[in-house]
Amino acid sequence: MFAEERHRLITEMIAGNGKVTVAELSARFDITRETVRRDLAQLESEGTLRRVHGGAVATQAASTREESHFERTTIHSEAKSRIARAAHRLLPAEGVSVMLDAGTSTEILAGLIAQDTTNTPSLVITHALPIAARIATNTQIPLELIGGRVRGLTSAATGAGTVDQLSKLNADVAFIGTNALHSTFGLSTPDPLEATVKTAIVSSAQRVIVLADSSKFERLTLVQFAKLDAIDTLVTDAAPNGELAAALEAADVEVVLA
Repeated sequence: MFAEERHRLITEMIAGNGKVTVAELSARFDITRETVRRDLAQLESEGTLRRVHGGAVATQAASTREESHFERTTIHSEAKSRIARAAHRLLPAEGVSVMLDAGTSTEILAGLIAQDTTNTPSLVITHALPIAARIATNTQIPLELIGGRVRGLTSAATGAGTVDQLSKLNADVAFIGTNALHSTFGLSTPDPLEATVKTAIVSSAQRVIVLADSSKFERLTLVQFAKLDAIDTLVTDAAPNGELAAALEAADVEVVLA
């Protein structure tokens, strides 16, 4: 097989799986690992992929890359809607205090909570302006808006003041989003300020439910904000497999498929 054809196939594998390993490419094309590394180096120089330990990932998988609010609302929108509906069904029947993290799936969930006249939380707490705006449409739901420096990319409050306010709370349940979900690194996000807020939310709830579509599986971003054993439930659109499935089971995380 010519190198050009091999490069095309590697590019297709990256596009389909988000990553490749040196070992699997060596076996797939029956070439040495040194040849694989030369292929990956050339493709990286062309901007096709980004090399990481043991292989390569798609260029958009950089640890600090973060989509805008508009991009996040359009990516995997159907899966996020299903996840939000499944998460809404997990809301306890009796009036409880609910903490809602910033995120597109949690924003959809906020709209479902606001529209539900049969199961109204005793209090909704959030630091995210889009979520607060959705909840505020239902005047029967008490709303606590956590303040701080609003970050333009997420329209959510961040900073020491935000974390301090959250640390003084003990909500019944928190619904939280994540940029990445990894078998060993846990939950992570590209921004350190966002990470400290998410950590505070996880610590400030008796039950933590994560909303994450399967595109987040085995991804890594810059800052870890929780380990897998810090969460109780994962609501997602596809069953995790391999190392992630084993890690979730070991951490006693319930997986709910939307």
